[in-house]
Amino acid sequence: MDRNELTYDRTRAQQWLAGKAHGDGMSRRSMLQLSAGAGLALSVSGALSGATASAADGPIVKPLPPELFEVYGTNAETRWEAMSGQGYLTPTDRFFVRDNTASPLIDAESWRLKLFGTGLRGAPNLANAVEFSYRDLRELPSESITAFIECAGNGRSFFTTQQSQTVSGTAWKLGAVGVARWRGVRLSTVLRRAGLTRDAVDVLPQGLDADYVTGGVNLGKVRRPLPVSKALQDVLLAYEMNGKPLLPDHGFPVRVVVPSWIGISAIKWLGQIEVSDTPLVSPWNTQFYRLLGPDYPAEGTVVTEQVVKSAFELPRDANFAGGRKHVLRGRSWSGNGRIKHVDVSTDGGVTWFRARPTSANADRAWLQWEFPWRPAKPGAYTLQARATDLTGATQPVEASYNTQGYLFGAIVRHPVTVT
Repeated sequence: MDRNELTYDRTRAQQWLAGKAHGDGMSRRSMLQLSAGAGLALSVSGALSGATASAADGPIVKPLPPELFEVYGTNAETRWEAMSGQGYLTPTDRFFVRDNTASPLIDAESWRLKLFGTGLRGAPNLANAVEFSYRDLRELPSESITAFIECAGNGRSFFTTQQSQTVSGTAWKLGAVGVARWRGVRLSTVLRRAGLTRDAVDVLPQGLDADYVTGGVNLGKVRRPLPVSKALQDVLLAYEMNGKPLLPDHGFPVRVVVPSWIGISAIKWLGQIEVSDTPLVSPWNTQFYRLLGPDYPAEGTVVTEQVVKSAFELPRDANFAGGRKHVLRGRSWSGNGRIKHVDVSTDGGVTWFRARPTSANADRAWLQWEFPWRPAKPGAYTLQARATDLTGATQPVEASYNTQGYLFGAIVRHPVTVT
């Protein structure tokens, strides 16, 4: 998190704890109790209501063949070996799915995006919201960006398997990330057409999926505020992914894309946006998606930008034939911007060698790379990849512990066998 984001979060946390923020985030008493102990488990239940319907055969609509995905209930993780030979973009059929409840099926003709709030002229509440239809959005000036979307918990399982630490949440490996070419309209364009005022400070996109229920408590629709500065900078309201309309699992008809920030900010199935001249909070920035633990302040620290990560395009425990040269391939990315270089170790981190870049190196996406390897003899090996971005941030040996298992950016140990 850079200094501006840290200042923003500290200011919002102070306003919220003092009762000066607007919204229904977790109670201040509960937050302090939570920060003093372990994180809450992220269990999900609930039913769809209103003008949406869930998939007939399960929470995820698209096919989930086992050679492409590892499925965790409402979530599906891309298998990295399924990315081998797939080019720069993640094909839509193997793009990961992160659902809080289930993917709704929404009719684009009747869908409306509603904007309201004290940060807009003439639309202080939902009753007199400014509305945009699907056609309205598609008639506005469009823009395309190539950017990754990544769950904040991507890599969470390695807190346990590599660092012997207990965390809560879906036990993602490294497959809760994907890069796509997104096309849509800038959020800034929509905000200005809706009557954005100079007094606006926060923007709160909200999805049309079912209410999220955890621990018997209904937390309502998934929503998470953005500072107006970020909303006006590079946020996109996307209606296309890789040249085609979004699939239901990826937010049809319209989703938010927030480059470099954690996936919960990229609200799917967008239905409304509140624009406020006072701070906004929700459970998704007060209860969840905060770094809690012994190394953080009592109220925790908000999670915004992603950290540096690398992954091999290989299955775990892959088998290699001995006596010949192999080419190891992988991808590295960072919320800070472009990757400067990637180093690879085939002996568990004893020696490191520079990998060769093989793709474009985009600010908001990833770098593909390769490394030739001729194993010296049969046996067990541990592969490791370590990326460094242009800010100098590099992957550490150990990630900073937090109870909800966010932002695992340490070097991942990838076991393979040579026979």
